[in-house]
Amino acid sequence: MKIVGIIPARGGSKSIPLKNLKDFCGKPLIAWSIISAKESKLDKVIVSTDSEEIAKVAKQYGAEVPFLRPAELAGDTIGIEPVLKHTYEWLKDNENYNADAIMLLQSTSPLRQTFHIDEMLKIFKENDVDSVVAVNETPANHTPYWTLTKDDKGKVSLWGGIPLKDILVRRQDFPQKCYARNDLGYILKPASLYDTKPNLYGDKVELYITPDAHKYEADINTPSEWEETEFKFKHLISP
Repeated sequence: MKIVGIIPARGGSKSIPLKNLKDFCGKPLIAWSIISAKESKLDKVIVSTDSEEIAKVAKQYGAEVPFLRPAELAGDTIGIEPVLKHTYEWLKDNENYNADAIMLLQSTSPLRQTFHIDEMLKIFKENDVDSVVAVNETPANHTPYWTLTKDDKGKVSLWGGIPLKDILVRRQDFPQKCYARNDLGYILKPASLYDTKPNLYGDKVELYITPDAHKYEADINTPSEWEETEFKFKHLISP
């Protein structure tokens, strides 16, 4: 089964200029995603970027950068699905490489480890599913069962309009567990990118419930998130 890892990396970043090239604990931010992917069982590791500088650094760390992303796919309003579709089609048309599946690895998650990638690949290969999504189990207070909402008239209720007096007292009484995406990875069949509404999921989804997720979850989009993630890396990840 051919599964290609794709790391999207735009050159433009408003909140953290040149984010993908900025030093994160001794290496450019994007390097950490490339390293963990290259050491995994992925068939290929591709960086999709519009930046020649990012392309140069990505190649130095072992990623393939066979093209520069077209300008129309490089804006900050472009969703991730067209970027993955473009890479998939480019490989098929120019290298005769037909990927059976795509693994999205966002460079803003530098705490991701190789074992996360390989465990997700194992789940995908052993199950008849359209996608695998990395998630954390949601803390009780963040589930819909204990989430409060306030309508435009000021009335407070539980999510879905359930009266607060009907709240479940114990989390053990929740009808089911809830999960939150942690962006450590997504594996999907290319067909999902061609749906009427392109997506990362398809119909049959399996979850990768990340062990010790608090150690590895990160999504760097602001300076404060950068600082928090560096702290986690230094104090929780590094030996």
